[in-house]
Amino acid sequence: MPLDLNTKNDLIFRLGEILPPASLITKEEDLKPYECDGLSAYQRLPVAAVLPDTIEQVQQIVKVCSQLQVPIVARGAGTGLSGGALPHEGGIILGLSRFNKILDVDLKSQTARVQPGVRNLAISEAARPFGLYYAPDPSSQIACSIGGNVAENAGGVHCLKYGLTVHNIQQIKIVTIDGELITLGSETLDTPGYDLLGLMTGSEGMLGIIVEIVVKLLPKPHAVSVLMASFDKVEDAGNAVAAIIAEGVIPAGLEMMDKPAIHAAEAFAKANYPLDAEAILLCELDGDAEQLAEQICLVDKTLLNARASNIVIAESAEEQAKLWAGRKSAFPAVGRISPDYYCMDGTIPRKQIAFVLQEISRLSEKFDLGVANVFHAGDGNLHPLILYDANKEGELEKAEQFGAEILELSVKVGGTITGEHGVGHEKIDQMCVQFSPAELTQFFAVKSAFDPMSLLNPGKAIPTLHRCAELGAMHVHNGELPHPEIPRF
Repeated sequence: MPLDLNTKNDLIFRLGEILPPASLITKEEDLKPYECDGLSAYQRLPVAAVLPDTIEQVQQIVKVCSQLQVPIVARGAGTGLSGGALPHEGGIILGLSRFNKILDVDLKSQTARVQPGVRNLAISEAARPFGLYYAPDPSSQIACSIGGNVAENAGGVHCLKYGLTVHNIQQIKIVTIDGELITLGSETLDTPGYDLLGLMTGSEGMLGIIVEIVVKLLPKPHAVSVLMASFDKVEDAGNAVAAIIAEGVIPAGLEMMDKPAIHAAEAFAKANYPLDAEAILLCELDGDAEQLAEQICLVDKTLLNARASNIVIAESAEEQAKLWAGRKSAFPAVGRISPDYYCMDGTIPRKQIAFVLQEISRLSEKFDLGVANVFHAGDGNLHPLILYDANKEGELEKAEQFGAEILELSVKVGGTITGEHGVGHEKIDQMCVQFSPAELTQFFAVKSAFDPMSLLNPGKAIPTLHRCAELGAMHVHNGELPHPEIPRF
């Protein structure tokens, strides 16, 4: 609901007392860059956008909004893909882009203390002279901010072996809805009490405003090799993923691309991908030299047994970078072959990859929309890119329905509706499919404990029970999945 004029004027006046004019944005044309995040299918203008420089300013802003009951949507780099930073028409955008300093790199504890607006890649760049790096590496790492990574619990190519954001942070400072500054986690590896650090990670800005983060740094591995395996059938590539893990090998990264994605990425990045393949797997292995040689031999044998038609081993850093450049540029590459695309983010058990890819192909025919599959195969995190043209009437709605059915399929095979992009605005209806009324009620209880007036990113991530009832979507009960046709092996 929009703000009434008196409250709006009072809000702008009080924010103007906290911030200099250049840090308070109120003109409609200046607010346009804040109307959406990377999921540009939805746009909405906020009442204002504020760009604080200090934690004290954040605290004062939050206190004013709390007193006036004005919603707050925190925003980092705006690279999110679920509408998590979609503004509230009666609220403000709290931009954290000026919180962009690396405050400390501690070599003894192998950690870095950073502000939330620091780019993901900048952390590894700062740690590189010391032989260290930050492991989670989303494809958007050149642009995405670490605060957004924490809010969405972002992953990346190397999350299979080294974990998601939640596994690579040690402490955060947040500003509560009351304007209080509190610390969650510690400089040690564990703390007593509830795991509020884990709770905050992936909470999508609904529980507090993140203003400082301590991340873990890892030593760079002694040796690295990357294998690219080509397959004549997409299903064989999917089955190969589970076969590699079953051999006891945990690759640093294990990524999969199907033919449309291969062609798009090759045209864009010139990564020497095989254009005749139906699918490729990129498998990165690391460790000491002796361990690496054993893993390469075992993975090579496993891929051949899984019907790989060709295997290329890239050992030089240049060759490896070239192969990964194609994968990491796949999203913009697909953007060149379709007027629009809709990116999904379901996660499934590895053993279901081949089956789910077959079902996605069937849904592509059903909706008459193309799809390019690019995903973190090792942890089952699917990223189907649904191709459509928003200029054609009804195509966006078809793409949304196609995406919804992929997410519901993910739940049916024992997976989840998101692996790293969050729920945000986009997937809120599918939360009704994944969770029961009792579970959603507990989510709301947690939200209420931190934000009783529901001012922090309201209307995102957790649907009301009334909404779920209207959708008729509460059909997964007591953990029972009513679809016997789905393989359970």
